[in-house]
Amino acid sequence: MADVQNGSASAVTVVIATRDRPGQLEEAALAALRQDHPGPLELLVVFDQVPVRELDLGDLPAGRSLRLMANKRTPGLPGGRNTGIGAATGEYIAFCDDDDSWLPGKVTAQLSLLADHPGSFASGTGVEVRSPGGSTVRLVPFEPVELRHLLRDRVFELHPSSVLVRRDRLVAEAGLVDEEIPGGYAEDYDLALRIARIAPIPCVPEPLTIVNWGGSFFAHRFPMIADALEYLLAKHPEFTGEPAGLARVQGQIAFYRAASGSFRAALGWARRALRGNWREPRAYLALLLTTRLVGAERVLRVLNARGRGV
Repeated sequence: MADVQNGSASAVTVVIATRDRPGQLEEAALAALRQDHPGPLELLVVFDQVPVRELDLGDLPAGRSLRLMANKRTPGLPGGRNTGIGAATGEYIAFCDDDDSWLPGKVTAQLSLLADHPGSFASGTGVEVRSPGGSTVRLVPFEPVELRHLLRDRVFELHPSSVLVRRDRLVAEAGLVDEEIPGGYAEDYDLALRIARIAPIPCVPEPLTIVNWGGSFFAHRFPMIADALEYLLAKHPEFTGEPAGLARVQGQIAFYRAASGSFRAALGWARRALRGNWREPRAYLALLLTTRLVGAERVLRVLNARGRGV
């Protein structure tokens, strides 16, 4: 059953921040509006650094509303999401990327799960990753997700398109999306870490979120990605208590420094990663890039075709 109060299901706000992907944006919006959630659901589409335009969605289902608005905060994805949070009226907020979509039972399943975990205020779902190499289902291997899990691994299933969160606790306890993180990269990971500090994050063990891999605005912005990851390590000192997790992020930094041609910096980060975990594969990928025998784009194409990233 959905979360119920006084005989009516809780109100949910869906926030899609976009730089506009015609067609894909409409698909994401329709999937949100067609949720089987019995309570009210509003969809806020926040246009970031592009003109606000009308969406051709046909007649809205009963109990559904749509608002279109411009990003009123810092340009970029974090500012767009925070604009949506500030305008939301729902008790719960769910985020969705403009090139992803949901199965109809997503919101209902997450509200039911949170009703079973009264101490928690955020939930995720399993995901189906669709990439040029095919389709892969990924489910959270542990339940619920705790901070220690997120420090060890990114937990891809807590993708921004899968997360639903209680609005009042998000704002009062975890805080808004970080608008200072370089380029807005990994803002979702940062937010998940901050939420998990407060309470575990249960996840529905079904692939109710469709993630379309590829076409990211972050693609090939290698120096910015490395800057963002260094920012993340400085912001979350808990990584020092999880050597393998720290090595993982250090290996990522090494890879993206090498990808941007900063080979000396890449070697330094790779050495740090291997001191913490000699098996860290990202460090070895970074070392491979420093040989100039293979380029970062080729490595990323192979990983992305398998629904994976660095």
